[in-house]
Amino acid sequence: MRVSTLSALTTTAVLTAQLALAQTVITAPKNKYKPQEDVQLGQEASAQVEQQLPVLHDDNVTGYVQEIGRRLVDAIPADQRHPEFHYTFKVVNVKEINAFALPGGPMYVNRGMLEAAKTEGEVVGVLAHEMSHVALRHGTAQATKATKYEIGTIAGAVLGAIVGGNAGAVIAQGTQFGLGTAFLRFSREYERQADIEGAQIMARAGYDPRDMANMFKTIEAQGGGGGPQWMSDHPNPGNRYAYINKEAQSLRIQNAVHDTGSFRSVQARLNQMSPAPSTEQATKNGGGSRNPGRTGGGPVTGNVQRPASGFKSYNEGNLFKISVPSNWRELPGNSSVTFAPEGAYGTANQQSVFTHGAEVGVARNESHDLKTATDELVQALAQSNPRLRQASDYSRASVGNRDGLSITLSNVSEATGNDERVKLFTALLQDGTLFYMIGVAPNNEFGVYEPVLRKVASSIQFAR
Repeated sequence: MRVSTLSALTTTAVLTAQLALAQTVITAPKNKYKPQEDVQLGQEASAQVEQQLPVLHDDNVTGYVQEIGRRLVDAIPADQRHPEFHYTFKVVNVKEINAFALPGGPMYVNRGMLEAAKTEGEVVGVLAHEMSHVALRHGTAQATKATKYEIGTIAGAVLGAIVGGNAGAVIAQGTQFGLGTAFLRFSREYERQADIEGAQIMARAGYDPRDMANMFKTIEAQGGGGGPQWMSDHPNPGNRYAYINKEAQSLRIQNAVHDTGSFRSVQARLNQMSPAPSTEQATKNGGGSRNPGRTGGGPVTGNVQRPASGFKSYNEGNLFKISVPSNWRELPGNSSVTFAPEGAYGTANQQSVFTHGAEVGVARNESHDLKTATDELVQALAQSNPRLRQASDYSRASVGNRDGLSITLSNVSEATGNDERVKLFTALLQDGTLFYMIGVAPNNEFGVYEPVLRKVASSIQFAR
């Protein structure tokens, strides 16, 4: 009997060891920031988020999400626990299917995500994925690799770059309301890490990781023709559904929680409320007082001088030099720099705007292909500027001493209500980062501005 018992225990131990070895080992990427700086960044960004977006104040809904969150926090691996971090969970009362987390622990899930989920396990999958980004410190790891035009200062976690005054950010492809790409639009490798780490956290918390895989299918199906916001913020590493399910095989648990009465109760409660607005509607209707942005000043006057014939040069750190008309002013931002004449920049509808001039910056991309990367930037612009339309095909252009692309887009300025043209120039830097210049002018002045914008683009001298 003793031999049999010992044999059974040994077999169990071997099987357990094999299952443990089968789990994928996730190592947090290099990071020059201290955990305390994650907390500072997250707090600053969170304060601005809650000025811009309407947080849902309902104890039942919020309490439910907080309870799930606490279970997941308790399941974070010991080597990825940071005592400085404070995880918080809030619901944003907007209809888009989205969720995001900020460095140091602030986490947000849109009401639209809760309404779209088919099971509690799918909600858990979203939160576990986002929590993994925080625990692995992906936000500041991404910032470690970023240039100053992707992250700017510590306070630059939330951006407000506006084309023509329209709601949304130009460079901030991470969200519709202006969160910087360096914090929220992660690489495919970071996405894969968050998928696998999230699956492991789910299993330790008593949930089936396959619900995370199912969640991706659910939100993709609910996203409509353009795809849900969450999917655009979280690029698919490839074979996502397959590798999450493969990971789940080594994490299988008995009596996993898939659904609960609490989840159904919360969905029923949300269904009784007035329909959630879109993010754009919420911000326009006072969902929060928006960050005035980087251009500042009073209202746009519309009294704008024509571009001067003389040019003035600016040295933008260790990235590039540029020459612009001498009557344009430099307006540095957190992720880009704008050059505009007096009367062409200021505020409109509590938004920072410019109606004439150019914005210059960089956007990290995955493709390292100029056409594909430019397509992604145009799509991001269209997402945050719904009246933006393509007015020309791509053409070859000189961007400094590099071969680049240019395209003309049409838009309607919310600052003036008039039609405007947007001229986009792009080129790839040596590390594959997309460099862009966006020129803006009213339709009736575009004939004057287009050759000036081309001259500005060709004047650029890259440092790398």
